[in-house]
Amino acid sequence: MNFRAKWHTCIAISMLLSMLTASVNGADRGEKKNSAVFEEQALFQNGDDGYSCYRIPSLLVTKRGTVLAFVEARKNNCNDHGDVDLGVKRSTDNGRTWSKMQIIADRGSRTIGNPCPVVERETGTIWLPFCFVNRRILIMKSTDDGKSWSKPVDITKQAANPAWHWFGTGPGHGIQMANGRLVIPCWADAKPQLGAIQLSYAFYSDDLGKTWKVGAPLDADASDECEVVELEDGRLYMNARSRQGQKKRAFSFSKDGGQTWSRVKYDPRLPERSCQGSLVRFTDAKRFKRNRILLAHPTNPNARTKMTVFMSYDECHNWPVSRVVHQGSSAYSDLAVAPDSYGLLAYEADGYSKITLARFNVEWLTNGKDSLQPRSKP
Repeated sequence: MNFRAKWHTCIAISMLLSMLTASVNGADRGEKKNSAVFEEQALFQNGDDGYSCYRIPSLLVTKRGTVLAFVEARKNNCNDHGDVDLGVKRSTDNGRTWSKMQIIADRGSRTIGNPCPVVERETGTIWLPFCFVNRRILIMKSTDDGKSWSKPVDITKQAANPAWHWFGTGPGHGIQMANGRLVIPCWADAKPQLGAIQLSYAFYSDDLGKTWKVGAPLDADASDECEVVELEDGRLYMNARSRQGQKKRAFSFSKDGGQTWSRVKYDPRLPERSCQGSLVRFTDAKRFKRNRILLAHPTNPNARTKMTVFMSYDECHNWPVSRVVHQGSSAYSDLAVAPDSYGLLAYEADGYSKITLARFNVEWLTNGKDSLQPRSKP
């Protein structure tokens, strides 16, 4: 073989090795095109950090791309009422690794709970509404990406009807609409006895979180714990835990940003045992060619099991895609979308013994039938 032939052979081998190395490195990072990715980790484990039980997860992605995971840290047991504090963990790598838990609200032996944060995209301020013994609605804020928090302020008079007796923000997360309005989904009790007659509603802010107004309630005793998403046409869609033994998810629409709502209906395609669920916009057609909205909740109508993620392509009218995340015991959850366009689902698992974080892409959710395709910049 002459020198020129040897030289071409060496170049060809070098290029092949480079391609193989790039392929292997990409696979190690989970970057192989159209490959399904599903990962899980225990985000909060009962007994860690001196707390007997962790419940009621809430997720939020900040303006800077940090993922925040809020939780009720229950000191002595898993009971809803007692010594319950509010904790948070932070992730700066799309939910892969997490900081140690930070306690951000503690009222001694009293109950702090129902986290329902929202980020204001103009300033990056994170507003965190939550409840004190389910009798008061408090709010605090962070202006440094969730590292520190202001002292709580009582907004009960702004955020709830004085005729109501018990309140619950979310739980889960709020949203900011395209017009700038901040919307916090809630539930309340219309009677003094907890659980007698409950309802869903929302409160909102049109001045970047400085003041809040309460919207009209949905049909009494038709639904309670809820989350909302803004649709392409500007309406709000609320998906909620149903009441009165319906065993299927409740839903309603608002044409005025949460001030009033349509009659509550029930979706037989979304069976449930009666449990909180989570809702988030995955993609919009302006950026990813297709609208996609995710919904998650336990789907066994007879028990809190079979945590399932659904996806809609037509703004919550139909849910043609579904995939079971966890067959076993599962309950409350929250959804978010990481900056790398992976879905995140924090959910209570295995008899409330831990809160698990699932991280997945659209290829996993659709068994390879769909893939995100960002629109090219003009």
